[in-house]
Amino acid sequence: MLIGVPKEIKNHEYRIGLTPAGARELAEHGHQVIVQRGGGSAIGLTDEQYLRAGAEIVDTAEEIFRRAGMIIKVKEPQPGECAMLRPGQLLYTYLHLAPDPAQTAALVASGATAIAYETVTDDRGGLPLLAPMSEVAGRMSIQAGAHALEKAQGGSGVLLGGVPGVKPAEVLVIGGGVVGINAARMAMGLNAHVTVLDRSLERLKYLDEVYGDRLTTIYSTRDAIEERLPYTDLVIGAVLIPGAAAPKLIARGQLGLMRPGSVLVDVAIDQGGCFETSRATTHQNPTYEVDGIIHYCVANMPGGVARTSTFALTNATLPHALQLADKGAKALLDDEHLRNGLNVHAGHVTYKAVADALGYEYVPAVRALD
Repeated sequence: MLIGVPKEIKNHEYRIGLTPAGARELAEHGHQVIVQRGGGSAIGLTDEQYLRAGAEIVDTAEEIFRRAGMIIKVKEPQPGECAMLRPGQLLYTYLHLAPDPAQTAALVASGATAIAYETVTDDRGGLPLLAPMSEVAGRMSIQAGAHALEKAQGGSGVLLGGVPGVKPAEVLVIGGGVVGINAARMAMGLNAHVTVLDRSLERLKYLDEVYGDRLTTIYSTRDAIEERLPYTDLVIGAVLIPGAAAPKLIARGQLGLMRPGSVLVDVAIDQGGCFETSRATTHQNPTYEVDGIIHYCVANMPGGVARTSTFALTNATLPHALQLADKGAKALLDDEHLRNGLNVHAGHVTYKAVADALGYEYVPAVRALD
């Protein structure tokens, strides 16, 4: 199969869908890889490295989309990229379709087969292709929140870890999954006082066993969130319903409970955000203020540490990329967990949470592929 890797074009997105090592693995399997010129140069992955790995360098995304049977990306295709997709072509990338009706409509119209990293599963019930970027985003959320708390950034002027004689910041992490655990670890490492809310008693028990009295765990209810807001300096929104829009857990009216200059970091913004006042921002303009509260809602947070993120992502996505390249769409029938990543195929929406969120008829993946 001919696999194409275009340069990412989203604002301040420097990641690339495949490392030279990944290109070499695909080439060793007998596949041809074409990479857009300069696609990885911003993170030190040169065209020469891709050439040595057996890839071909081409000048334009148009050529990649025209020639390739499978497109490997990082972020969701932008409108111009959606317009270049064609029936039967495989698209393998993050999609986050539930809060994005325009992209979903474009993918349906294209007739392409769109596989979303974020809904591929494993035999432990995890999301292995989402996990590495969730780890990055969770850790970055604390860096971003600590910076936004600085007075010059509009924050309250609180140092996350405090100093001797001055209490540390209060950090509230809503969601104890991969993002939440990584955020909590970073915040604890900076000596902040951290509380994690989750609705899984099993997860809360695990966190309590691992971190003991370094971490406060509370069962998540609307009352529990509301009770914590007046005392919290930094809130990390880390909730996830796979493939679906994120629930809104803090309403605008509740911002008045918080101290002016407090910070909300919405890591769920790719799924529409978990705060009512969230709207997607960019690395160029990452924050805005609503009712005295600073919001950080960058939709591609891991792109800020693009080199680390690219290697972490390719480590996770490459095995399934090899399956798809070797077998084409048949790989989706052979592997239930990869098939769970199928969101759109031949004009059908094949992921139930997306269909329900956007009003499409749901066509099960096995039926759509038949």
